[in-house]
Amino acid sequence: RVCSALLADVGGCPAGRSVDCSESTFQMIESAEEFVRLRTSELRDEYLQAAEDEAPLAVWRDVIERFPDMREWVVLNKTVPLEVLEVLASDASASVRAAVADKRKLSQALFQLLSSDVDEVVRQRIAYNKKVPPNLLDRLAEDPSPLVREAARMRLGRAGA
Repeated sequence: RVCSALLADVGGCPAGRSVDCSESTFQMIESAEEFVRLRTSELRDEYLQAAEDEAPLAVWRDVIERFPDMREWVVLNKTVPLEVLEVLASDASASVRAAVADKRKLSQALFQLLSSDVDEVVRQRIAYNKKVPPNLLDRLAEDPSPLVREAARMRLGRAGA
């Protein structure tokens, strides 16, 4: 978003936290504790903030380091930067890596890394990713795992082949 670029240039949100971006207003998550509070809230609006609001890179790193059970939720945030996805693509947890594999904004290097993951569910998620490069999809169509192979072949229009 344009707002993101502007905020990065000025060092983040001003003290009021809300920033008007022409047609919409959004808020910044300012700390790891705030992200956890929003994510675990029973209030729908707060829960959605954890999924949609931006946070500085330092906040995402802090969440990952201090709240390991929140790593998958960090991935699910719609604004999470590629730098954070790069870290989480090598996470010890297959469920975190699988969540990364679902993201459409992956770099070529991340597609490559995750398409070779030891966990078949991660590779399957890459096969289902709409942005996976065709050469990787072709390779996944020959994967040793039937789960991965069928997902890739279905995407290629060769189901059951």
